Amino acid sequence: MLKIFDLEKTYQYLLIILAFLMPLTVFGANLIIVIICLLWLISGDYQNKYLQIIGNKLILVSILFFALHVIGLLWTEDLFWGLHIVHKMWYFLLLLPVLFTIVRKENIKFYISAFLLAITFTEIASYLVWFEIIEPFKNASVKNPTPFMSHISYNPILAFAIYLVLHEIFFNKKISIFLLYFYCFFSLTMTINMFITGGRAGQVAFFVMLLILIFQVLNTQRVRALIVSSLLMPLIFITAYYSSSLFHERVNLAFNEVITFQETKGFDDNTGSHTSVGLRLAMAINSWQIIKKNPIIGVGTGDFPKEYKKYNQINFPKLRNVENPHNMYSFVLVNLGITGLVSMLAIFYYQIKLSFNSSSKLIRDTGVTLPLMFLVMMLSDSYLLGHFTTLMFIFFSSFLYKDFEKP
Repeated sequence: MLKIFDLEKTYQYLLIILAFLMPLTVFGANLIIVIICLLWLISGDYQNKYLQIIGNKLILVSILFFALHVIGLLWTEDLFWGLHIVHKMWYFLLLLPVLFTIVRKENIKFYISAFLLAITFTEIASYLVWFEIIEPFKNASVKNPTPFMSHISYNPILAFAIYLVLHEIFFNKKISIFLLYFYCFFSLTMTINMFITGGRAGQVAFFVMLLILIFQVLNTQRVRALIVSSLLMPLIFITAYYSSSLFHERVNLAFNEVITFQETKGFDDNTGSHTSVGLRLAMAINSWQIIKKNPIIGVGTGDFPKEYKKYNQINFPKLRNVENPHNMYSFVLVNLGITGLVSMLAIFYYQIKLSFNSSSKLIRDTGVTLPLMFLVMMLSDSYLLGHFTTLMFIFFSSFLYKDFEKP
């Protein structure tokens, strides 16, 4: 058995490494997670761990959210797919409680710094691909340079990183001049990077976090905050629209797809394929029809693909079938009904509520911003199912909502 001091030190190094690896590599992050969880499970002190877990309502509702997915297996017809979904949700049962019990207040700055360092590497790689200095690799293309993950995950994570940097610029009174200038440059390059990549949900999250930040900076000046946000946000949007061909193209495409949806039924007759927005609208319609017939407890944890196929063949026979509706609310409602949705929303409720308990402005402000960003982003994709975004959500939740004053 490791000595307590050595084990504690090991945990902190592993957490810093995890913060660095989680935006870069699935395998590397998962390896560190496995090591952390194994150490936690064999290291004893179980009573203290138990007391910490049951003493935090966020952890309890997180476990409840997972438990409902297990209970939902009782009435699912596709047990295999149900177990697959349960496996994706294990972060809420084990990883969040484990990380919650080992994070330390004095090391939060190192966790965040390691995360931002990794984002620096992803951004540099993105620009190198975009300027065609290096060949595109992994998920990247010159037109959409997101090498380490898809743009669906990259842009939301980038938006959150921009928030962390901007918060330091505006609120850290002890920041050095050199670091201040570096952070200003860093936030500018990240913002540009946001609009040369194709993640529309992340771009929406960017504007959400910017709006939140403006109100946090002008906390007692609400009218002024409204004026600043009403001027700054359209300015950024217009600048991005006319300077980034990809952003310009995807904004126009989204509007055109919404306008023509009724005529084309989400299908592009010119290209012979489905449209992105059209498919999402079709998924929303099909999902809602399933929800209306199973409103309380849903169809079961594993039955979304089967039930969706039934309605899709009737409503949109040209569109492909999907395994999730790219909307976290619809996904949970179909599988677990209102019961599941309430349990998921309880996670966000307690995040916001607990964030106000912190005496640290960084923790308090970030603790509000993280759930609000996800609540908006989850309208366009199932962001608590994807590896990168779920891991970021869980990792930051483990210390943003912990009362470090408790023994």
